[in-house]
Amino acid sequence: MPTPILMPALSPTMEEGTLAKWYVKKGDSVSAGDVIAEIETDKATMEVEAVDEGTIGRLLVDEGTEGVAVNKPIAILLDEGEDESALEGYAPSGTTALKKQQPQEAPAQQPKQEASGKEKPAADAGARAPSAPATTKGERVFASPLARRIAAQQGVDLAAIAGSGPHGRVVKADLDGAAKAAPKKEAAGAAATAPMPGIDPRAFYEQGTYEEVPLDGMRKTIARRLTQSMQEIPHFYLTIDCELDELLVARAKLNEEAGEGVKLSVNDFLIRAAALALIKVPDANVSFAGNALLKHKSADIGIAVALDGGLITPIIRNAETKGLAEISAEAKSLAARAREKKLKPSEYEGGSFSISNLGMFGIKHFTGVINPPQAAILAVGKGEARPVVKNGKLEIANMMTVTMSCDHRAIDGALGARFLEAFKAYVEYPARMLM
Repeated sequence: MPTPILMPALSPTMEEGTLAKWYVKKGDSVSAGDVIAEIETDKATMEVEAVDEGTIGRLLVDEGTEGVAVNKPIAILLDEGEDESALEGYAPSGTTALKKQQPQEAPAQQPKQEASGKEKPAADAGARAPSAPATTKGERVFASPLARRIAAQQGVDLAAIAGSGPHGRVVKADLDGAAKAAPKKEAAGAAATAPMPGIDPRAFYEQGTYEEVPLDGMRKTIARRLTQSMQEIPHFYLTIDCELDELLVARAKLNEEAGEGVKLSVNDFLIRAAALALIKVPDANVSFAGNALLKHKSADIGIAVALDGGLITPIIRNAETKGLAEISAEAKSLAARAREKKLKPSEYEGGSFSISNLGMFGIKHFTGVINPPQAAILAVGKGEARPVVKNGKLEIANMMTVTMSCDHRAIDGALGARFLEAFKAYVEYPARMLM
């Protein structure tokens, strides 16, 4: 019997991806472990291996198709001895929410899933399964992304529209004559699933005065996750100044004595200082889990890396156990692979704390948005010479301002202050990092 090949979940949070490339074609024989496709998520590009052996009977999703839902059939594998005739009347199925008939066949009255993967129901920010408006009977309404966006902007109930598109989908043309007559959608949560902000900026500018650039997968995910973070996490901020003079001296000496290829950065010291501070103040090394706090046993430090059109935070695991040279080498490797979109999900998901450093851009002070499921992020500003008072005298010292964004559900003000006190002590007297 033919076997469907499903869109894999490359990470626990993945909901959809882009089928970037096929390495096989119809009629090719494959064995378990053979690379058959390349999948792009919002943050990484990964190869997909076959889990069974057989012959590729059909490719259901074209190269370059975006928004392919996890567990959606993307190809059909024929067993030994089967040929294309085995596909006649065959209906590949994935999950219960993604059942469908064979691609080119006319659908029944209520199709469960599209064939090409080029259109998919919009997904709610907090849900795994595709989300779509429901009729009064609880049946799902299927519509193209453009039609869904127009309906959200105009307050149209898609359940009241008869779709003329493939498989009965509601398309833009269906809304042109029905938008004004259709009742406004009043269901709770409609605004939350709409892709547009509450105020559409297009209403304020004339056509032709701007260029509309569609969001790529990474920017969509950033927009969704950071909006969710600011809406759901009660942020508060703690700021402290750290003197860098001894750290800069130690860095210069270590780089001078280090072997070829080793060049420590200030950020390497900050990563180790944060990791050691989390171990010293373990109550700050937590994640909020609704009815509990997760106290992490290791300090897994995320380092924000800027990419073209986005940001990713690869994680240095068990940073408290690693020396400065090891942290430096790992940070460089992670950043390089992040820019190439070659990170594995395990290298950027989770973590217990993050550091975002904009000092190299001349930024003196800023605040960061917490990256769930973490409970804090440290925003690092520029190190610069400033006048300071020491022992009643005015002197010049290299100073750096850092601001900690805290999840108030997990970290109180006094606890955050204790963490920053420990962090500052390691930064200002780096020899403590060797104890």
